[in-house]
Amino acid sequence: MTFKRVLAAVSLGAAASGAAHAADSGDVILHTSAGAITLSLDAGAAPASVENFLAYARDGHYDGTIFHRVIPGFMIQGGGMEPDMGSRPTRAPIANEAGNGLTNARGSVAMARTSAPDSATSQFFINLKDNAFLEPGGVDPHGYAVFGRVISGMEVVDTIAAVETTRRAGHADVPVEPVIIERVEVVAAAE
Repeated sequence: MTFKRVLAAVSLGAAASGAAHAADSGDVILHTSAGAITLSLDAGAAPASVENFLAYARDGHYDGTIFHRVIPGFMIQGGGMEPDMGSRPTRAPIANEAGNGLTNARGSVAMARTSAPDSATSQFFINLKDNAFLEPGGVDPHGYAVFGRVISGMEVVDTIAAVETTRRAGHADVPVEPVIIERVEVVAAAE
């Protein structure tokens, strides 16, 4: 085999590997009862979080769930609760990818978790403002992993942030009228 053929084979292999990696990120549309929100996911910075989110999206896990935690001036959270506040079953938790270069800025989407750093499953949140205190070393030494950002529909996010909330089923900040994630559409691979 000539040097040119070896170089071409290596280049094609790298391109194929890059294409496979790109297929694991891209854009998704959250079709909600309040309107559409388009997210751009960053598998380069947060590969496990993006793979996790897309697996749940492709399996239909998010379809019919709600934004169950809405705190104006902070964030909206969804992805795991049904309108009756029942929880959906989840996969095993993933490792926390905070500190990956993406920040908890307005419009960023991050993995929700418990106080345990590696406990994120299906739930995510969208930051309503720059929340630097969610970075590693802030209020929590481990931080919260950002894996994408809103590229269209931030006005829908702001509309959700303004809904009236109450306490329900042991949870605070629950919208009085459910804001439903009707479905999540995976629309494009990242370039």
